[in-house]
Amino acid sequence: MTADEEFRPHRVAVLALDGLLPFELGIPHRIFGRPTDGRGRLLYDVVTCSVRPPGPVETDADFAVHVPHGPEALASADTVIVPASYELGPVFEEGRLTDELAAALARIRPGTRLASICTGGYVLAAAGHLDGRPATTHWADAERFQRLFPKVRVDADVLFVDDGDVLTSAGVAAGIDLCLHMVRRDFGTAVANDVARRTVVPPHRDGGQAQYIERPVPDPGLSTTTAARAWALGRLHEPIQLRDMAGQESMSVRTFTRRFREEVGVSPGQWLTRQRVERARHLLESTELSMDQVAREAGFGTAQSMRQHLQQALGVTPTAYRRTFRAAVHAV
Repeated sequence: MTADEEFRPHRVAVLALDGLLPFELGIPHRIFGRPTDGRGRLLYDVVTCSVRPPGPVETDADFAVHVPHGPEALASADTVIVPASYELGPVFEEGRLTDELAAALARIRPGTRLASICTGGYVLAAAGHLDGRPATTHWADAERFQRLFPKVRVDADVLFVDDGDVLTSAGVAAGIDLCLHMVRRDFGTAVANDVARRTVVPPHRDGGQAQYIERPVPDPGLSTTTAARAWALGRLHEPIQLRDMAGQESMSVRTFTRRFREEVGVSPGQWLTRQRVERARHLLESTELSMDQVAREAGFGTAQSMRQHLQQALGVTPTAYRRTFRAAVHAV
């Protein structure tokens, strides 16, 4: 069998339900429809399906969409994504699947990765896939979600939750973050960052970042912390002190810290650690550098320090991360 015959893109089935939000329906196609391998072959095959035979599905806008596949498409999917819908009926009101939806979901093969965007999580919860698991949804629906599904460990303060084979996200933009995260998990940081650049969105927002924080928008007439962040990104391999970053903006440490949190949503220290984790991931994926060398280049100083930070951020050791990534790439 030749390499071409062995190649099979990862199939993503997007389940379109009545009352769907067109923007969120388009997110998986936009993100998963972009990545290619070194030979220009698409890494994902994205299809849209309905619980009914091919035909129109109503949206929450003044138009319907024609869905070309019926529920049989779920049976061949490697990943199934359920975008938000405002017409979930008994799913939303009682936490119960309709017979039609239950029959469609029953076609999904065991081991298939499941994901939801916003209120799409109600479908996964009603099907029992979130029992005993951490999950999130749009902050405005989180309280109701928890009442309806008490077995789910709801976290309303995060953008998305990755629980291995089941992933959930908050609303709208968090769906983009979730899909980019899955691309990053499947094929690495470089591929995900390329998709983000082409889509003109931030390449990475950590899943644990707060989805909704009431804080005033910084006055555009005041100084920002943009230059300090650019300065820090250029020297991640060096020790960086908070006073040095503040000095780039000619601010006191106190003023800089407050302004930084207003603009970025996290403290300078948390932001810096995340950038170093991303740098380490890139080096683990794209180079043969030793663990000590990667740790120094990413600014962690020692392999032990890097191990602790990656374990906390990703749940795996640097060695396991490199091994898993290489296995995913070689499987393409």
